[in-house]
Amino acid sequence: MFWKRKPRPRSISRFLIRPAFVALFVCALSCSPLFAVDHVKELQNHFDHETHAGSKVKALEKLGEAQFIAATKAGQAEDYATVAFTFEKYRDNVRAALDLLNKQEPDADRHSNGYRNLELQVRRGIREVEETLVIVPEEVRPPLRIVEQDLIAIDDLLIAKLFPRRTKDPDKGTPPPADAKPTTPSTEPKP
Repeated sequence: MFWKRKPRPRSISRFLIRPAFVALFVCALSCSPLFAVDHVKELQNHFDHETHAGSKVKALEKLGEAQFIAATKAGQAEDYATVAFTFEKYRDNVRAALDLLNKQEPDADRHSNGYRNLELQVRRGIREVEETLVIVPEEVRPPLRIVEQDLIAIDDLLIAKLFPRRTKDPDKGTPPPADAKPTTPSTEPKP
């Protein structure tokens, strides 16, 4: 019958191309740690040259992720001085982004997007530092604790800017004297 087609013979090139792609993929994965340091430097350079606050916060997100990966790899290699330096650099980057946000967008009520993104990133940074504190030896912990305290203070500041108190605290005034009885209406009949 003329509507049935003959099966095509399999091409040998298809069997050679797949292993070539797999080998290329494995090679790319094995060489990626070599490019990780350059990637952090490239992202740091981009972050340093950013002049808009919202863009700087977005650049910090990518840079922070790369710095956390670099710190994790340094921790696995037991290079704890590099781990501490990386987290200190992250804290300095967060401060720079916060200063630029305060300068360009001082009203967090109207321009809250940058503040919200920065607060989420700072919270992630706090988690990363806390997880690292568990792993590192005792002699490396003091600088990491300082970084943790600084990030917590920045997080508290961001939350206070994002959620300001709308009402004033009630005035407590002077407390009543201790020997005075409270004034309640008496239930006794008057004579």
